[in-house]
Amino acid sequence: MKTKLTLITIFAAMVFVIALFIGPKPISPFNLGEMGKDIIFSIRLPRVLVSILMGMALGASGAVLQGILRNPLADPYILGISSGAALAAAFGIITGLSLFGIVTIPLLAFIGALITGVFVGAMGWKRGGFWPDRLLLAGVGLGFLFSAMLMLLMSISSDEGLRRATLWIFGDLSIADWSIIPYGSVFIAAGLVVAMARAKALNALVLGDDLAHSLGFSPRKERFILFVSVGLMTAASVALGGMIGFIGLLIPHIGRFLVGSDNKVLIPVSAIGGGVLLCIADLIGKSIVSPMELPAGIITAILGAPYFLFLLRRKDVLSI
Repeated sequence: MKTKLTLITIFAAMVFVIALFIGPKPISPFNLGEMGKDIIFSIRLPRVLVSILMGMALGASGAVLQGILRNPLADPYILGISSGAALAAAFGIITGLSLFGIVTIPLLAFIGALITGVFVGAMGWKRGGFWPDRLLLAGVGLGFLFSAMLMLLMSISSDEGLRRATLWIFGDLSIADWSIIPYGSVFIAAGLVVAMARAKALNALVLGDDLAHSLGFSPRKERFILFVSVGLMTAASVALGGMIGFIGLLIPHIGRFLVGSDNKVLIPVSAIGGGVLLCIADLIGKSIVSPMELPAGIITAILGAPYFLFLLRRKDVLSI
């Protein structure tokens, strides 16, 4: 296990370094020059950090969500939080709101995600606790509703507003900026710490409510705490760079394949794996059709879907 974790960490560090120096304009780390330093520290480093933070949030959220819902197909988007964030962000983009400068759109996305999370939580709450089935259905229902409202908003928008909103929906990391990183980092770190602290309880929830109760955990209380951690991480991720699909679904399955189902190990491995995948996807998206860029969400889907189908054929991957 230690060898696997060491290899995963080394691979993640290599991807981080490669993403800094390889891109539409490769830069030598041994001969930066003034222009190279400016590109690295003003453009690439914040963008790489944002992609890693978003990927970590989505990967860890997927692992937690699949555990608390006991559903191997659950991911952060199934709760509708991303749809709510996208609707709020698209409204800000299309109407041209700029009340808080560059952080206006991320702030709107965060508020939209939090409000949606509260709605989903309220609808999934019954008799003093979260009910997995109610939570799941509430998320799916609100997700469809917000997606329909988003399509309506986009259908009546101008061409420029439509283009910018479309880029946001598919994960536009070109907006990455130092100013938004501290805000996202705080919420993602808080959610990750809570999820890690309740990893033993999550292991018990996966085995069933009766067994979790017999081991001394309150299933309703633990689901509430873990749901809050997922909400914080997902909202912060969408606020940082838009909607990125597939990471929360795919990465936890790969993590279980590599290190097993113990959430004390699976959650951090899923976080690292999510950061690595999104960093690679963004690197490909900004390099493959340079000087144009492809949204990272499109790349994660193109990379992730075939590999997920490959795993599905080889292993009993749909188990938690």
